[in-house]
Amino acid sequence: MTKALTLTHQVAQQLTRDIGDGVYPVGTKLPSGKDLANRFGVSQSVIREVTERLRAHGLIDSRQGAGCTVRARTQSGGFRVPQAIGADRADLSAVYELRLDLESASAALAAVRRTNMDIEALESILKSLADNLYTPEPAVELDIAFHVAIAHATHNRYYVELLQYLNLQIREAVQTARTHSLARERLPDEVHREHVRIFDAIRAGDALAARSAATSHLQSAAARLGLDISGRDLPAGGSNSPLAIT
Repeated sequence: MTKALTLTHQVAQQLTRDIGDGVYPVGTKLPSGKDLANRFGVSQSVIREVTERLRAHGLIDSRQGAGCTVRARTQSGGFRVPQAIGADRADLSAVYELRLDLESASAALAAVRRTNMDIEALESILKSLADNLYTPEPAVELDIAFHVAIAHATHNRYYVELLQYLNLQIREAVQTARTHSLARERLPDEVHREHVRIFDAIRAGDALAARSAATSHLQSAAARLGLDISGRDLPAGGSNSPLAIT
């Protein structure tokens, strides 16, 4: 993973310089992921990490099917999560704490607002994930896609945008978790069952069960990585509202 992170950093630095120097002017599109991968001699998964980093820094906008458009020549300020977070266990624990609140609330809201199209999208991702549980790179991408699809099912774009911002850090965490899972027999199946429980609760429209399943899944994921997120077994929402955040 160190090599992948180094490649991501190198490519991101070069593209940042290119944007700043006007090689890719504001308002124009970056080359396709395939073309960038060929240019830099890296995989398309590295390019995805790079574009997520550029988007997090406010340099580009990216939309599925529309490519990446340059929006600024200099990086924006504001809230950021440190890069290469996988190297710092305290930071990784902090990201899992953030995910615990964000994604449990997202799952609960998705259970209330999901449409038939949302259910179909989640079901399709789970099917693909079931077929690739023991294939590391597709499993990582599909794992992340499942969580992002839940955010889309909230029909609140800020859940989606925040998850997209965190995607680089989440991808590193998921890569680490998947590596650990593959080292233990049948553990990927256990992780998949956790995903299915979240999906079943969302499909049933049960916000409390969706929140509980998402919380349990992330706590288990953190435990599998040996991360300390102690003190998080707190009530998630008041009795009068399954969506309340405490």
